[in-house]
Amino acid sequence: MKDTYTELKVNVDEAFVDLIADYISNITNEAVEYGKGCVILRTSNDTSILENKLKNLDIKLDITKEEKENIDWIKEYQDSITPIEAGEFYIHPSWHSPKEGKINILINPALAFGSGHHATTYSCLMAISQFVKSGDEVIDVGCGSGILSIASSYKGAVVDLCDTDELAVESAIENFQLNNKEFRQIWIGSINKTNKKYDIVVANIIADVLKILANELKNHLKDEGILIVSGILDKKENIVTNSFKDLNLIKRVKKDEWVTLIYKKDKNG
Repeated sequence: MKDTYTELKVNVDEAFVDLIADYISNITNEAVEYGKGCVILRTSNDTSILENKLKNLDIKLDITKEEKENIDWIKEYQDSITPIEAGEFYIHPSWHSPKEGKINILINPALAFGSGHHATTYSCLMAISQFVKSGDEVIDVGCGSGILSIASSYKGAVVDLCDTDELAVESAIENFQLNNKEFRQIWIGSINKTNKKYDIVVANIIADVLKILANELKNHLKDEGILIVSGILDKKENIVTNSFKDLNLIKRVKKDEWVTLIYKKDKNG
């Protein structure tokens, strides 16, 4: 173990703390800590690529970096992560035991922010618990850690997944292996790389990207299919509702300042 490590602190508006933490953990596959108005990454690896990616985001943030004496910060981080229940699912790290009577999903600490702790992930898991059934064809657009795809697979669905970030795709594959589950296809990119139509389309991204992808998401949905969209800050909800007003909104879930919307496509719609 090196004598020192890098502490990268990202100061950002409180509304974006969870989002930035999720973004960093997917890119780096390392432990991330978040607090009031900040996200902290501690690593022995070079952070320059990550810093450039963060600076290119369309979010106002301030980054500070400091070399510190090494401690067992991974253990400290692990101790702070607790399991979470979302509908039928029980998401837990490897040092916590599975829970009887639940669908247990194993996610290790470096990917904890794709493990249901974020409000949008939690709400999507609740929706998957309610709407996904055995034999459904499901696509997870912007899969991140792959937890939503894994949850769908546990429900008996045939799963495809994609993400524009290569590291996210790698993390999702690792998590499928960790849970001894299988997907049908996975690729780097978005939903436009497939011609398939799905019973369930899940997109936990952000409002502005959902607007851009709206037509693609709808076109890949079967008649009477279910569309689950999330990652929507309440103040940007109208951007999404306007983009999907030709579908039937069957459920709206608000957790903290985040909104998840569940739509159904009319037959021959």
